[in-house]
Amino acid sequence: MIIVDRALRQRQAEGKPIKVGMVGAGAMGRMLALQITTVVPGMELVGIANRTVENARRAYLEASVPPGDIVEVESPAAAASAVARGKRLVTDDPSLLTSLGELDAILEVTGAPEPAARVVLDAIEHGKHVAMMNAELLGTVGPILKSYADRAGVVLTDSDGDQPGVMMNLYRFVSGLGVTPVLLGNLKGLHDPYRNPTTQEGFARNAGLSPQMATSFADGTKMSLEMALVANATGLRAARLGMYGPDATTVHDAQNLFPLDELLEIGLVDYMVGAEPAPGVLCLGTHEHPAQKHWLGMYKLGAGPLYTFYTPYHLCHLEAPHTVARAVLFGDAAVSPDVGHVLDVVAAAKRDLKAGETLDGIGGYAFYGLAENAVDSTPARHLPVAIAEGCTMVRDVAKDELLLTDDVRLPDGRLIDRLRAEQLQACPAIPGRARGTAPGGEARGD
Repeated sequence: MIIVDRALRQRQAEGKPIKVGMVGAGAMGRMLALQITTVVPGMELVGIANRTVENARRAYLEASVPPGDIVEVESPAAAASAVARGKRLVTDDPSLLTSLGELDAILEVTGAPEPAARVVLDAIEHGKHVAMMNAELLGTVGPILKSYADRAGVVLTDSDGDQPGVMMNLYRFVSGLGVTPVLLGNLKGLHDPYRNPTTQEGFARNAGLSPQMATSFADGTKMSLEMALVANATGLRAARLGMYGPDATTVHDAQNLFPLDELLEIGLVDYMVGAEPAPGVLCLGTHEHPAQKHWLGMYKLGAGPLYTFYTPYHLCHLEAPHTVARAVLFGDAAVSPDVGHVLDVVAAAKRDLKAGETLDGIGGYAFYGLAENAVDSTPARHLPVAIAEGCTMVRDVAKDELLLTDDVRLPDGRLIDRLRAEQLQACPAIPGRARGTAPGGEARGD
């Protein structure tokens, strides 16, 4: 049911817009600035923080904000003064936004796990709702960050429009029909774990992306992180390390490509390669009532026992502002790790790695990510991909071998490492939940 549009128009009519600060002004951040500033009623993008201030200024200029209305600030007092004068803030210091009392919410769109961890935690501590486009962070330490958000009485969520948000909206829609979701899936056009920034340079340039981001899409790491988000939100889990990922032609092939017993017994997250309509998402569901099964078949959803629901697109920056409105106006999260620590994404060597070398980041040359159930990854001490960046190898690891935490030396003083250690203590790995129970329900064993 769509209610956000009217609620936003009401805020506009009352002269009480939702006030938002955004951290990150890359390609996605600039498009978000354009969308909020020119299209979304009842919402105001008060400030943008970015490592390079000129890119934050560029985001506002591309959204047709007059140059005279854009003010660079370097202190809390300057930020508060600029807001009082109706100006738009730009800064290289995210804390000037996370601590700004006038703001209702923070949009975090950097895609960088360690800086994002600091932004998110600071925003929560200052009572701000946080909407993210950062599966790298939320898929690694989401459960512990949610515990901080819950204690602060704020919403922490991934965004509508990105695949996890689209999947969760579909999951909630299907569940509301009385159909039991047994698979949430991503539709991928390409999956090659050995892609790297060199192979993806041309595509990235044409698409307006960084080569690293384009590589994270192609090598499967980003997709795996997205499935971790929905697994932690629903309790569905991976059938095996790396999931199945069959080749397919259309979304309707899904009914015959996954083991029926596993779907019905535990419920899965997975993906298909080559299936149209990529880059959409799907949900397979079941129903027990004979009359309803008859009508699901009449509605062309399948012959049973599986029925296919899907969304043929995801519209990242166009939909993400609705996430902020859901959080601020209704206390509702699009994607939140409500069940807990169900799925991890662990690093596998993209090539032979040698002792002494420092690992680059997600979407680089050194490793790719594989989805692994947390009950398997945690005792094995497999290294999460968002932790791997910046680590130094202490032993040789062969191509395709999973990296262990004992294989690397962590950089000093990182917040994400502290949060991960805290999560392993406070949010133990769980095998998921009984199929059909609500998120947050009792976990089941294998």
